[in-house]
Amino acid sequence: MATKPGVLTDWPWTPLGSFKYIVIAPWAVHSTYRFVTDDPEKRDLGYSLVFPFLLFRILHNQVWISLSRYYTSSGKRRIVDKGIDFNQVDRETNWDDQILFNGVLFYTGICLLPEAKQLPWWRTDGVLMAALIHAGPVEFLYYWLHKALHHHFLYSRYHSHHHSSIVTEPITSVIHPFAEHIAYFVLFAIPLLTTLLTKTASIFSFAGYIIYIDFMNNMGHCNFELIPKRLFHLFPPLKFLCYTPSFHSLHHTQFRTNYSLFMPLYDYIYGTMDESTDTLYEKSLERGDDIVDVVHLTHLTTPESIYHLRIGLASFASYPFSYRWFMRLLWPFTSLSMIFTLFYARLFVAERNSFKKLNLQSWMIPRYNLQYLLKWRKDAINNMIEKAILEADKKGVKVLSLGLMNQVEKPSLTLLVLHWVDAVRRVKLLLN
Repeated sequence: MATKPGVLTDWPWTPLGSFKYIVIAPWAVHSTYRFVTDDPEKRDLGYSLVFPFLLFRILHNQVWISLSRYYTSSGKRRIVDKGIDFNQVDRETNWDDQILFNGVLFYTGICLLPEAKQLPWWRTDGVLMAALIHAGPVEFLYYWLHKALHHHFLYSRYHSHHHSSIVTEPITSVIHPFAEHIAYFVLFAIPLLTTLLTKTASIFSFAGYIIYIDFMNNMGHCNFELIPKRLFHLFPPLKFLCYTPSFHSLHHTQFRTNYSLFMPLYDYIYGTMDESTDTLYEKSLERGDDIVDVVHLTHLTTPESIYHLRIGLASFASYPFSYRWFMRLLWPFTSLSMIFTLFYARLFVAERNSFKKLNLQSWMIPRYNLQYLLKWRKDAINNMIEKAILEADKKGVKVLSLGLMNQVEKPSLTLLVLHWVDAVRRVKLLLN
């Protein structure tokens, strides 16, 4: 929430809570009905594809969330060291609101604008026009809108909500008050409406432009550097046309520099480029894995527990594990994850924490409780545990683990509690 929330801070469907998706339901049902009943020659594919496209955008964002949390947990190429607290997680749980908002506007536009109906799959002139308009008017107008949002009046009422997240995640990019999203949509609608009015629009130009915005937003807020240096060496002008995660990270830590949307050109022109941009970029690229003091070696429990990992679903990971009825809808993905773990035999860093002077990580063994009870998997699991302990020992890292499932056939609750108490005692000794 902004320090002094202004008009149109909350989304219109905020009172609906988890039932907010009902807003898009009538259009989703109607478009599906039209697709099934209309003559194949007369189907409006643009109208029918809006809902699947919204689902794709949600999946696209989720991939970025998992990727960002994976890299920032290990420390490799991480930009900002500070951790993410539960306040930020709670503040950013409504990241799908802007997708819902866009869906409502897309459906409305198709229904009201004759030019938006029966769009072709591809038109080269429309794609080029959208790209040029974005690089020119959109980037230019966004730069000055962004500077205006940093004026005290607008910043305290709106933009401070976004800047509450010093350490960014991909979804931080869309955490703004409703009023800001209206302004951004008007801005991003310029290329889309222009191609519609000039009759050069296509399904690809619309979808491609939105995917480009999502991709660049997610990349700029992912908090790990991923653009290789050789790319800028091969094509030097690219530094003016494409920002990096470290470029935008400086905007969140310094506030008064690096205002550009995706193209740093306007920061170079108007002298708002942060002097440490190149230094931070190179430093982040060269950064290796964290130096760890203590490792908690753990594993998955039930099939649904994979969604509660930090690299899983962001909102789920912030709550204690509990089974929910709608988890049944995810069973196709849950089953695939179980099959994947049968073949994936590498540990991964699931989470990192800092206590006083200690750096701690949780190393995840990609195996479920059920797999520990399969005799034919016992040797493979024990080998993974042994490799993890030897790797930690080689690095001088202390290992904590409940260590039950691979030792006894039927671990009791009493034994589990005793091992947990012992683990807590050892952590306290390390902290002291």
